[in-house]
Amino acid sequence: MASNSRPSMHFSRTLLHNSSVFGNHTGDVSCNSYELWEEDLRCIEELGLTHYRLSLSWPRLLPNGTTGHVIDGLIARNVSPMVTLYHFDLPQALQDRGGWLSPDVAALFDAYARFCFGTFGDRVKLWITVNEPYVCAKLGHEDGVHAPGVRGPRGVAVYLAGHNMLRAHAMAWHSYNTDYRQRQGGLVSVAINSDWAEPLDTESAEDAAAAQRYLAFSLGWFAWPVFVTGDYPEVMRAAVDAQSQRLGHAGDGPSRLPRFSEDEPGILGTADFFALNYYTTRKVRRPQGGGGGGGGGGGGGGHVIGGGEETLMCMKTDLDAEGVADPCWPMCGVPWLAVAPHGLRELLKYIKATFNHPAVYITENGFAQTGPVLMDDARRAAFYRDTIAEVAKAIEEDGVNVRGYFAWSLLDNFEWADGYSARFGLFHVNFSGDERARTICE
Repeated sequence: MASNSRPSMHFSRTLLHNSSVFGNHTGDVSCNSYELWEEDLRCIEELGLTHYRLSLSWPRLLPNGTTGHVIDGLIARNVSPMVTLYHFDLPQALQDRGGWLSPDVAALFDAYARFCFGTFGDRVKLWITVNEPYVCAKLGHEDGVHAPGVRGPRGVAVYLAGHNMLRAHAMAWHSYNTDYRQRQGGLVSVAINSDWAEPLDTESAEDAAAAQRYLAFSLGWFAWPVFVTGDYPEVMRAAVDAQSQRLGHAGDGPSRLPRFSEDEPGILGTADFFALNYYTTRKVRRPQGGGGGGGGGGGGGGHVIGGGEETLMCMKTDLDAEGVADPCWPMCGVPWLAVAPHGLRELLKYIKATFNHPAVYITENGFAQTGPVLMDDARRAAFYRDTIAEVAKAIEEDGVNVRGYFAWSLLDNFEWADGYSARFGLFHVNFSGDERARTICE
């Protein structure tokens, strides 16, 4: 952690509970882009990139800090920055006040976003407000495997955290639209992660319905309010409320899935493009005997959907679907990442048809290496070749308006619960040396 920083919820979690991270690794230094940003610019230049996505650290940010040098250095090299405001590092001071479960956090995020727009918006034209709200809500506030490590109340906290992240996004988008867009000319969105989901049995109506629920509880959870209706998918709300009624939770009280207030800035239409993080695909079915089931998908440690006991109130049983990888698909490093490039094309077609044909940036997609370091990585090269070919088909044959593709990631880095054991970088980082040397993978 930089000397001028304040703790974030991730710093606190790895400091106090690092047994939950592979090898007790911490992100205190990681690849040290804070100090080695000029070396990172060299790597970007070596690859000939035209765009680069980076994140600001809410607890660290200063008006004249290193981040400004990175942005200026990118522009000097004709590389357009895409800047993420929130990538899982809520200031610990705000976490102590309830974090994403507090209704106050949305307005505080808006104030932080306005500071960033005002400080960097003359140079940054592509903004992401919140990265993967699904991961922070589900893995951080129900499963407890990601920061802040909260486990419930199950079936309640997960939806409240997701709701407050959407409220924060909407406030920030409206602030930009009202006060900054005219003079800065930028675009703002929220990065949504999702697997592609297809029925395990293509002849089964139950499996087809389960696949639709799977998409509704991942992609639709955050995209439907922004792009379609201003509320959550009806199939999701119906499933949550039906499970509440079965478990005697409903009564006359409000739904566990919150509603957006008419007294706050509206959520519908608060994205200038669709930002998609895609890693894998699942074959989906209704769990045998009802209830939840296992699933997977997504970067940063696995985005698990499904599973659980039929009588347990939680998102898993609300979903009532389980996803499995086709055994024919090769696995890559981490156990949740089955290589399925075709799923990205299918998901892009679905986004075009479902969300009013938006402009799409693929903001994360990548291949993990574990075990011995392989600098001549033919599997990773084949992955990117096959994946980009599927994106090309989506553009040329399906008419999807894909504007850009960002590989995850430029460098090996601290991969949340996987620590440094999972390596996604196009450049390998030697974490055992103080220099954190970067070497390009061939």
